[in-house]
Amino acid sequence: MIRVPISERPHWRNQAEAIGFKFHTMHEEPYWDERAYYQFTLKQIEQDIEGPSSELHEMLMYIVDKVCDDDELMRRFAIPQPFWHMIRRSWLRRDPHLYGRFDLSYDGNHNAKLLEANYDTPTSLFETAYWQWLWLEQQVNAGLLPRQSDQFNSLQEQLISRFRHLHKLNRTKSLHFSCCKGSEEDKGTIDYLKSCAIEAGVRCKFVYVEDIGIDSNDQFTDLEDNTINWCFKLYPWEFMFEDEYADALTKSSTTWLEPSWKALLSNKAILPLLWQYFPNHPNLLPAYFHDQKHQLSALQGIVKKPIFSREGANIEIRKEGKVIAQSAGSYGEEGYIYQAYSPLPKFADEHVVVGSWVIGDEPAGIGLRADRSLITQDLSRFIPHIILT
Repeated sequence: MIRVPISERPHWRNQAEAIGFKFHTMHEEPYWDERAYYQFTLKQIEQDIEGPSSELHEMLMYIVDKVCDDDELMRRFAIPQPFWHMIRRSWLRRDPHLYGRFDLSYDGNHNAKLLEANYDTPTSLFETAYWQWLWLEQQVNAGLLPRQSDQFNSLQEQLISRFRHLHKLNRTKSLHFSCCKGSEEDKGTIDYLKSCAIEAGVRCKFVYVEDIGIDSNDQFTDLEDNTINWCFKLYPWEFMFEDEYADALTKSSTTWLEPSWKALLSNKAILPLLWQYFPNHPNLLPAYFHDQKHQLSALQGIVKKPIFSREGANIEIRKEGKVIAQSAGSYGEEGYIYQAYSPLPKFADEHVVVGSWVIGDEPAGIGLRADRSLITQDLSRFIPHIILT
């Protein structure tokens, strides 16, 4: 794994704007950054990222099964008790799911370490699945990358295949896509996923989360008063449990994508349980709840994470009793977990995290984020990658 500088494509910003990638620059800072790329060997991808991602996914499914069978474990997730039954029913039915992303610390030489799992509303999908692949093709054609360059990236093909499978299970239903107003990134992600669903033959509609209503039968509706029978929402389950329409969730017949059992996997409480059930696994970091955090080494460093934190919010890293990094945010009232500190590898002046995607139950590709900070957040830059053997 090496970082390689490269010339940017001429006019790539115009091309990005033309196809709807309007969040390539945010707050006058680059989000998409193609001034360099990261190069992997095929062995690194297959043995160090793809294989472990498949195993980690199976481990997550095992933990969900355990949690759904144990009130004490369920309580650890800070999910309101009125929704436990809904989550359990969703899991027992094996309500189908779409995708997830592991954030891994990996330097190309040592075992990849799981930092967290994003299995409810992971973003950076469009730029991983489509835009970095387009970058690869164009840079190869321009002679700036070797002709044999490849990428660990079958995301688009697997997404379309997965939507085709989901369509067979919901053939009579239209699929509503939904996200909050005011986020170009979320809307761009939704538009991309919708295009994949349409390619798979799914009838699609769109409604903003803020415009979803409830009829007299406690069914969710769109602005045209159509019942929402099937809905992909880029909106976290923990927010849904607290919203004014939360009571209707247990009464509505809507099929949700992601299903409610995914609430257990968008939650940092999964990390201590992974360590509890799979201690010393080569791809895990020691992690504990508050009552057992004394087992972590202050000398190595400890990362404090809110159970519901997203996009690197409210993270604190301590080493030898001193705070070496922290981030702001609005999370924390729900409680914290504590994880052994594993510094992100540093190349040039940037710390890099590998986002490893799973579509359905299969690894499908990676996207890299880079930041000068030790904590990866929503504005951290996206850097493309290649495989070159």
